[in-house]
Amino acid sequence: MTFTQTNMAYRVAFDTVENKFMAIDANDEAKVAYGVTIEEAIKELKKNI
Repeated sequence: MTFTQTNMAYRVAFDTVENKFMAIDANDEAKVAYGVTIEEAIKELKKNI
């Protein structure tokens, strides 16, 4: 599923190995951020962009 928020498109997935949510930049899939919650993963992704 792809979400768009303030000119940032991202996807959210769950990594079953790490047991963490992943927020993936839809424009550059090399940019991935992890978090215990979806909100935390998105927040970390925003920091890296």
